[in-house]
Parts: sequence; C-alpha cells; structure tokens
Amino acid sequence: MDALSLLLNRRSIPKLVEPAPEGGTLDNIFRAGLRAPDHGGLMPWRFIVSQGDGLQRLADILVSAAKADDLEEFVIEKASKDPFRAPMVITVVSKVTEGHKVPVIEQYLSAGCAVQAMQMAAVAQGFSGFWRTGSWAYHPVVREALGVEGEDMIVGFLYLGSANCREAKLHDRDLNQFVEYL
Repeated sequence: MDALSLLLNRRSIPKLVEPAPEGGTLDNIFRAGLRAPDHGGLMPWRFIVSQGDGLQRLADILVSAAKADDLEEFVIEKASKDPFRAPMVITVVSKVTEGHKVPVIEQYLSAGCAVQAMQMAAVAQGFSGFWRTGSWAYHPVVREALGVEGEDMIVGFLYLGSANCREAKLHDRDLNQFVEYL
C-alpha cells in the first residue's frame, strides 16, 4: 500500500483479534513512532506494551481507578473488559522535559504524532488498530500505576491486532467545511 492510500483510507477498527504485531513488525511500529516530528530532539515518548497477562494488569489498573471514584458496577465491569478489545495495547506517554525551550504542548503533540505514525505503520504491515484516550488517560490512579509523573501525559492507548470484521465504508468530507485560505 502506498503512503497516500494508507493515509486517505485510515480508519479505526474497534474490535481486534489475534494475531498482534510481533518481532520485526512490532519493531517497525516503534521505529515509526520514533520518527515523529520532534522539535529540539527531545524524543518525548515512552511506550508501555500490554499483551497476554499485561492486558489483565492494565484491566486491573482501570478497575482500581473506577473503584477509587466509586463508579457504578457497570462502569467497573466495562473497565475490566476495555483492554481486551485487542490482543495488544500500547500506552503512549509524552515524557516531558520541563523548563526546556520547547513548550510542553509541542512535546505532547510530538507524542501524539508518534501514536499516529505507529498506527499507520501497523496498518501498512497488515494489522489494524485504534487510538483511544478517554478519562482513564487522565486518572491519577492510572497515571501513578504507569509511572506517569509531573507534566508527563498519557496521550493515547493504541489498540493493535487483526480485524475480524468488514471495514466500514469511508465517508468523503466536504473540504470546504475545514479549509480556509488567507
């Protein structure tokens, strides 16, 4: 698949199955993330892979966060299942260098670009994925459990695996709704 087709046909597949990327394929995904735009060469990223037993550990963290907030049982149950929507979840953390001339927002954006590049690298190699953030990314229990401190931020949970469904039709968008010229 050529690069433009890859970008123009990007979509999220919300339920993924085995296999997940591994070996050189997974290394390529990480390498693509490391090629994200990075003002100042700070490499403000950290990737935490959850698969196998790690998915259960991630689920336990989410359940602990839900219980800490005394959320309803159905929310706790959903939290216990969330990581299992794919055989692999990569938590992408923006590892901020505080007090640097590169503003924190640019470091967050760089990590966000890493997530996008990683998802595209997965698709280019025959896998599927989706990027979620949601309230768990900002929850203090989740942050602490994953060692996210200070200005560091979870910019996304990248779910990766293989599609087990027919892909939804892409909808063309009217560019005039989004594009302006000065």
